[in-house]
Amino acid sequence: MLKHTHKQIILVVTVMVMALGARAQDAHFSQFYANPLYLNPAFAGAKVCPRVVTNYRNQWPSIPGSYVTYNASFDMHFDALAGGLGVMFTADKSGQGVLSEQTASLIYSVRIRLSREWFMKAGLQASFFQKSLDWNKLTFGDQIDPKWGFSNVTAEKGPSDGSGEYNIMDVDFSGGLVVYNKRFFGGVAVHHMVPVNIAFEGESFMAMKITGHAGYTIPLNGGKKRLKPGDPTISPNFVYMNQGPFHQYNWGAYFKKAPLIFGLWYRHFVANDGWASDAIILQAGFEYDKFKFGYSYDITVSKLATPSGGAHEFSFALDFNCPIKKKRIHEINCPSF
Repeated sequence: MLKHTHKQIILVVTVMVMALGARAQDAHFSQFYANPLYLNPAFAGAKVCPRVVTNYRNQWPSIPGSYVTYNASFDMHFDALAGGLGVMFTADKSGQGVLSEQTASLIYSVRIRLSREWFMKAGLQASFFQKSLDWNKLTFGDQIDPKWGFSNVTAEKGPSDGSGEYNIMDVDFSGGLVVYNKRFFGGVAVHHMVPVNIAFEGESFMAMKITGHAGYTIPLNGGKKRLKPGDPTISPNFVYMNQGPFHQYNWGAYFKKAPLIFGLWYRHFVANDGWASDAIILQAGFEYDKFKFGYSYDITVSKLATPSGGAHEFSFALDFNCPIKKKRIHEINCPSF
């Protein structure tokens, strides 16, 4: 009973800090390239052919319902638009639905030829989001009775309209660039370019998020000049994210031998209190024809390792028949997840 009560108190404090004062942080995914539009809007249309991607992440599963995030997207290249178009939907729930957010995004990217082998894609994203806080699901310290637990009526005041729920709706803008050739790709994305007040009371602005990422594909085909679809490859990658005082570094590599894909990543943070390891990420997936599936598990190596339970993440992707000739439009050769 005492252990469960401690979890409730920690959960309430966390949600209240996020909702009523602190600078919020975006939900994140460990399978970066299985959720390309979320990583960088310039990836819209990068596959050329139509594709649907869905993602699910359950962070800290040992504390039920702590952080659960869903994501779904569709994108393809359109000759008539001279670029890629994408739509994306994200739903994020914290504290068993105490704090929730839904976001719908429209993304457009343009492709620019820099030379015979080098290309650039620039993307712009416009989003509409709704953030909600269910006041009736919160618990406070003055509700605790020494004998009966959470049995008292709190003196804290909720929404002035008596609805029992706070709601915020607004628009948000993001942009990104990706430069690539047959082997290398690297890019930068800036999310929350225009300050938006996300506080239910007072002012609290979503901190701008800056993402830098790069990867390189190394063929393991015995030195042959042309890389065939079934040839094994290894791809070292790096992803850096900065939001507010937090700097996140992700170092990893993928090994692919169709139909199997394996990934190994190490993530650490640098904040005001210094450098800290966060997680080792194990990934495995397969692709068959036009279908891809990926699973990853974050092994937490920080002080939260024992109580959190790490994080589970699943991704599904489905490619459709291409209405245009892919050879005319060079796709970005990045990992599947």
